[in-house]
Amino acid sequence: MKRIKLFLASSNEIKNEREQFEIEIYRKCKAWFEEDIFLHLDIWEDLSARMSITRTQNEYNKYIQEADIFVLLAYSKVGLYTAEEFDNAFGAFKATSKPFIFSYFKDSPVMVDSSLQQFKDKLSALGHFYSYYIDSNDLWNQFNKELERLKHAEFQSNEWPVKTNGIRVDNNGATIKNQFIGGGFHDSRFE
Repeated sequence: MKRIKLFLASSNEIKNEREQFEIEIYRKCKAWFEEDIFLHLDIWEDLSARMSITRTQNEYNKYIQEADIFVLLAYSKVGLYTAEEFDNAFGAFKATSKPFIFSYFKDSPVMVDSSLQQFKDKLSALGHFYSYYIDSNDLWNQFNKELERLKHAEFQSNEWPVKTNGIRVDNNGATIKNQFIGGGFHDSRFE
């Protein structure tokens, strides 16, 4: 069975979204069981808070470095630990092309901490496009599409296919042949 490790980073203010996300990941895990894919989700509530020789956050960061997928959720602020978790994921991504990183911001907070805009500016400077979501259903709909894309790529490639004159090519210039199979397009690179 292929084990895909996810790490969900967020502050306590969006606890409802984290809980719903966890439920949806479990449902997806059940749906993909027959396909030998197991989704293992780590969230900070499930990790030990025991004292560490260095500090507890360093132990959490180890989970991030081992993750295949990193998801950041934010609403009115990005706390120091959430920002550190992103930095850790981004550092691992730069070194190994993993984890796949996704950032989602809940739309329309009433009061916003300056940390939120600073973090969005940081993502923009990195060339990373983040997404907005309205509620936990919208968040799941968006992320579920990403999971399907990653499954299609067998959770391997962090490279984007490039379109050239109507022909899709990968980042190495190889032609990608698509076939319509079972209600979706099949990418021949992953046969």
